[in-house]
Order: sequence, then structure tokens, then C-alpha cells
Amino acid sequence: MTRPLVIDLPHSLGTQEARRRMEGGVGKLSSHIPGGAADVRHHWEGDSMHLAVTAMGQTVTTRIDVEDKKVHVELVLPGMLGMFAGQIEAYLRGKGGQLLEDKTPGKA
Repeated sequence: MTRPLVIDLPHSLGTQEARRRMEGGVGKLSSHIPGGAADVRHHWEGDSMHLAVTAMGQTVTTRIDVEDKKVHVELVLPGMLGMFAGQIEAYLRGKGGQLLEDKTPGKA
């Protein structure tokens, strides 16, 4: 069993708004996968999203727990993708941070 990559993304949006943004971001996910032939499937159990992305014969499984002050992400990278864990983590922190950024006027 591969050890999951664990990322916490802090936010100040509250659970419902963070969940809404996560749901909206899933539809755009396949456009960020090289090759353009990604199969993205997800479902919710309460405030936890279960996500599976399959591309180029590899499937990445993810559990995303949306909480009031953070989004907790655990993803399992199959086989050789584990070698890119650092780059994948940096990418997710950047993109996830943008998705969860509070864009309320007057806030920095």
C-alpha cells in the first residue's frame, strides 16, 4: 500500500463556500491533465469528496474533507507517479490556494 500524500489547505470561506468551490473545480480538472483523455469521477459523502482521476493507464484516488477552516486532501499516487509527489504537492497547494482564496473586496 502506498502512503498517501496529505495536504491541508487553509481557508476562511466556511464549509459551504469551500465545498461549492471544490465542486466547481472538479469540472475543470481534466483540462489540467496532460494528454486530454482523463476520466474524472467523484461523489460526495457529507462534506467529503471521493475523487478518482484516470489518465494514461494510471488512477489517482483522492479523499477531500472540507472543513470550516481548511480542506484536508489525501491522495494516493500509483507506481511511478510517487516519484513526482513533491511536484504534485506544490501544484495542488498553488491551485488549491487559488481556488480557496477569499476574494472579498477589502481583504488581503
